Amino acid sequence: MTSDRDQNSGAVSHFVQLARGIVPPMHPAGRPFVAGAAVATLLLRRFSKRFGVAGALLTAWVAWFFREPARTTPTRPGLAVAPADGTVSHVVEAAPPAELGLGSAPMTRISVFLSVFDVHVQRVPVPGLVRQVSYRPGKFLSADLDKASEDNERNTVWLTSEGGHDVVVVQIAGLVARRIVCQVAEGDKVAVGQTYGLIRFGSRVDLYVPLGSRVLVEAGQRTIGGETVLAELPSEG
Repeated sequence: MTSDRDQNSGAVSHFVQLARGIVPPMHPAGRPFVAGAAVATLLLRRFSKRFGVAGALLTAWVAWFFREPARTTPTRPGLAVAPADGTVSHVVEAAPPAELGLGSAPMTRISVFLSVFDVHVQRVPVPGLVRQVSYRPGKFLSADLDKASEDNERNTVWLTSEGGHDVVVVQIAGLVARRIVCQVAEGDKVAVGQTYGLIRFGSRVDLYVPLGSRVLVEAGQRTIGGETVLAELPSEG
């Protein structure tokens, strides 16, 4: 016979699981910002209850901004999934970033614009090997402009997929974004959908896939990082 204590324990455990499903964990890069906002809230609370409430709301928003929700990633071979939440802003042919040394032959570039309301962690688009990571300083133009791919501060990751394809993903800063975080390095083996970085308070992510890939999204379409399939890669790498 089940005791009342066991029933209560089960109810609490069920509530905790539900809460975890609704409130996603926070990316570690956000912890200093949340801690700073919390300290500021305590200081403001000493002077004014109203300021303290405003500070608490700001702290909650910062924690929410750095959320890292769990995602269910498609595992079928040959897919390139969205590296970020956001809206597809451009689908064009363009040469990959010059700093990689991949030449001027065009690839298909799919650009995803992130608003301040989107999840801002970036996810690996294909399983494979990190060939190169390159950071380049630059401007802070509005990230929805096409020329932001060339002019803005960026961090570029060149991957070779398990199928032998070169795939490039680029974190691009914008008007508000001033810090790009990248957690992978040359030689790392990565899994599709894993979190690899974050753009603090910004802004755009470009995905380059080989010409001949079947693009499955259009400009204006919403994406879910780690879940939305952006393209099917060619059958041979």
